[in-house]
Amino acid sequence: MIAQQTIVDFYKLGKPALRLPGSLPSGGHFTVYRLEDFCFNPMPSAVFSRKDFYKITLAVATGDLIYHYADQQRHLAAGEFALVFTDTHQPYSWEMNEAASRGYCCLFTADFLPTHTHLHPDDLQVFAPRAPTFFYLTAAQATEFGTLFEKMLAEQDSPYPQKYELLFHYLMTCVHEAQKLVPAAESDRGTSAAARLTTAFQELLARQFPIFMSSQRVELRTAQAFADQLAVHVNYLSRTLKEETGKTTTQLLAERLVQEARALLLHTTWPIADISYCLGFEEPTHFTQFFRRHTQHTPSELRQEVNKGLIRVSTG
Repeated sequence: MIAQQTIVDFYKLGKPALRLPGSLPSGGHFTVYRLEDFCFNPMPSAVFSRKDFYKITLAVATGDLIYHYADQQRHLAAGEFALVFTDTHQPYSWEMNEAASRGYCCLFTADFLPTHTHLHPDDLQVFAPRAPTFFYLTAAQATEFGTLFEKMLAEQDSPYPQKYELLFHYLMTCVHEAQKLVPAAESDRGTSAAARLTTAFQELLARQFPIFMSSQRVELRTAQAFADQLAVHVNYLSRTLKEETGKTTTQLLAERLVQEARALLLHTTWPIADISYCLGFEEPTHFTQFFRRHTQHTPSELRQEVNKGLIRVSTG
């Protein structure tokens, strides 16, 4: 199965001085630190895994960096900057040479936000399903975000009784400044009925993932099943999604199934029949046909390419 890293596991990588979970009397957990202070290797490569916490990283590359997430990757060359948002749904890891990065990171648990607002992290655009999570920055933008992280660091060590309220404010400022980097066509969806239906569909779809155990199974597998859950006609749902996202219900579902299938094929040793079952296919042959139609190769061929080294997988 794909590994899951808990917040306690994460702290074991760092120096003993880093704050441990449970340090907030009001509930939740929040910590900010400089990457170079976290451990001797500033941002160590990790096992490709899902986390049970949220994280915002401002990475300043001093060498080559590769960020692996889901079935994709992003590259940072020396001298480049990125702001990266990671959630509890998508597995990810960093790959680098020793001391190839500096910068900042803040991490928090899902119950940190509700102590200050009605929002859940998944309600924020940068953590929402299919949201942009990796932003290349200019030097000026990196400086602006760096200043914000420095304010977090200073406040974290202050004796101010309401400092976590202020840290929440800085966190939300970072989120909103990042969301302003999203092209207007992607960010200005408004609150129309079509937008609300699209969001509801995306939430239903995201709720079925990630798959951690071979006993899990995707239940909503068709456009009709989603339409029934959302109490709308299947044609109206597909037409609305097409207008809002440019893709139909079936296309969006297929993309997410392929993404999860690739993650399970690349990062688990589960039999293909088990993966087929988890993804809701009645027969492994149906899964093979589906996967070939969308990727131009079979599940077995993908694994063979990994074994031959034709596809590189980050192992930590």
